[in-house]
Amino acid sequence: MEDDAPVIYGLEFQIHIIDFDDENNIINKNVLLHQAGEIWHISASPADRGVLTTCYNRTSDSKVLTCAAVWRMPKELESGSHESPDDSSSTAQTLELLCHLDNTAHGNMACVVWEPMGDGKKIISLADNHILLWDLQESSSQAVLASSASLEGKGQLKFTSGRWSPHHNCTQVATANDTTLRGWDTRSMSQIYCIENAHGQLVRDLDFNPNKQYYLASCGDDCKVKFWDTRNVTEPVKTLEEHSHWVWNVRYNHSHDQLVLTGSSDSRVILSNMVSISSEPFGHLVDDDDISDQEDHRSEEKSKEPLQDNVIATYEEHEDSVYAVDWSSADPWLFASLSYDGRLVINRVPRALKYHILL
Repeated sequence: MEDDAPVIYGLEFQIHIIDFDDENNIINKNVLLHQAGEIWHISASPADRGVLTTCYNRTSDSKVLTCAAVWRMPKELESGSHESPDDSSSTAQTLELLCHLDNTAHGNMACVVWEPMGDGKKIISLADNHILLWDLQESSSQAVLASSASLEGKGQLKFTSGRWSPHHNCTQVATANDTTLRGWDTRSMSQIYCIENAHGQLVRDLDFNPNKQYYLASCGDDCKVKFWDTRNVTEPVKTLEEHSHWVWNVRYNHSHDQLVLTGSSDSRVILSNMVSISSEPFGHLVDDDDISDQEDHRSEEKSKEPLQDNVIATYEEHEDSVYAVDWSSADPWLFASLSYDGRLVINRVPRALKYHILL
């Protein structure tokens, strides 16, 4: 979130590009007009900092449709040249439309996720009960539908969210619909696992552990955050029950996967230390094979036992529902949260914990 790592969030018909000046503790911003409609979801390309997708509402024949498109921000904004917050004379600029994701045959777009590694040419969109894999071609000016799959079952099944796993050569995507989590193989678009009744109510969000390939976190309207091992989905590995209302977001720290952020309609952001199910449960990096070896030697001294999970801090700077939380891609100790009233808050991991992890 320093000059080379903008935070991007949608505000009705605008997109605000936010830069955080860490040295001077100053937030700078630029405003981009999103004339296509009201934004419901936004996602930045991991390969090209100037490209992003939005899901937005537009009215057609008196019906409101949720569509998706790929955009490029003005070149000068990619270099981090942003206005100061007091500069009210700055005029809003317009996004350049690269292409639409044609959803006329698939319904309303819920979200778009980018392939986490690679050249930024593959994206997946979730539209009603369809999961769609797109290839971006001709400098992202054209989106070609490569393959797709559909949810099948009783009732009106609709996807609510999805995440693309950074593991398994980026061939797996996890989705949520109603109270169910599913895993998909992007090569065949076939289902590889299903966790029915993963939550007691609607699943809002999910995220993959960046360091442990089979670990997935989910959150929902039952106020819970759950952690899963996708090799054995009969029950969660761990459950957090710290929030008092719907949990909208869960995010693993990109570098230190014991750090987990959650945001909720209870207006709170909670930073948890899930060290026992992290890649460093004993204070040093281990893999799944090491864990099984250590289980065979339970009689070893207590210093070999996993460290205890705990809530590190609860942040209450928001006065309204917290709809988004995320970590900085530039500084692993920095994170941001956004609430319904438009308040953006940037916080740091407590210094004592930072040095405890590093040392």
